[in-house]
Amino acid sequence: MNKVNKKSILITGGAGFIGSNFIPLFVEKYEDYNIINLDLLTYAGDLSNLQEIENHPRYKFIQGDICDRPLIESIFGEFDIMGVIHFAAESHVDNSIKKPEIFIQTNVTGSWTLLDVAYKYWLDAPFKYKEKYKNCRFHNISTDEVYGSLGSSGLFTEKTAYAPNSPYSAAKASVDMFVRAYNETYGLDVIITNCSNNYGPKQHSEKLIPTIIRKALNGESIPIYGDGKNIRDWLYVLDHCKAIDLVYHNGKTANIYNIGGKNERTNLQIVDRICTILDDKVPQQNGKSYKDLITFVEDRAGHDRRYAIDATKLENDLGWSADEDFDSGILKTVDWYLSKYANLK
Repeated sequence: MNKVNKKSILITGGAGFIGSNFIPLFVEKYEDYNIINLDLLTYAGDLSNLQEIENHPRYKFIQGDICDRPLIESIFGEFDIMGVIHFAAESHVDNSIKKPEIFIQTNVTGSWTLLDVAYKYWLDAPFKYKEKYKNCRFHNISTDEVYGSLGSSGLFTEKTAYAPNSPYSAAKASVDMFVRAYNETYGLDVIITNCSNNYGPKQHSEKLIPTIIRKALNGESIPIYGDGKNIRDWLYVLDHCKAIDLVYHNGKTANIYNIGGKNERTNLQIVDRICTILDDKVPQQNGKSYKDLITFVEDRAGHDRRYAIDATKLENDLGWSADEDFDSGILKTVDWYLSKYANLK
């Protein structure tokens, strides 16, 4: 790894969905950065998502746990970490309902470990940054689920009170509170982004959109929770990555920035659109629509009815805008998965 006159940035969870879209963009854009990717490689992490940069001279992968303090301290010391972008998290709501203790351990304890090591490496004392590290920042990647559920109208803003409804969102809200506390108590330069539902290439197969595509192509029932009318605001993953880049470099310290795609859709609308695309691109031999495979299953416990993000602050203060709307993004997404599943045959 080329260390000469370059800043090392620690990215956690970089083998996951959003991280593995973010790192290639970051490595190619910033020639003065060395990127250290720390990922435990649980079921949700996949190094094949990073094949395009695995041999890049300014990229290094380390397999490890964010809860492992000696490891985190050694990484900061060996690579002289000068920034953290923290993606690593257990993120599947269903799993958090079954085993909430894993989410507390990884999301809360692991995130606190990262915060505390960063604070003690970069600062001599509260509010006293070491001269070399005075521009170092900790960026926490959070979720709109910390805000709870919306009614039929309104949007989440940065001033919306936190009201998490699942063990996953409660754990993420706890992390946000620790991030805030490390700024208020110790003066650590922190920033938080809360994003809406991401979709796009490299997403784990357990998530809604990959599940719809996979089940349809296999001729299996496509399961939809409850009545299918739960609403989410969908954000194309590369638009999210570009926003993270912008906030990390230009966002105001101790601020929250909401990142949303302005693409509200019910789950029924999502599955209908994907099935329509598949009917056109890979029609079934029996002549039937993939929509015939849609089945309704018992709703998830504590299933939030509607999320929707107001990204006005990000747009006005930092000049961000999404490149993809849902119609363009979902076509790119379906094409990527069609290629992936064709290669697996």
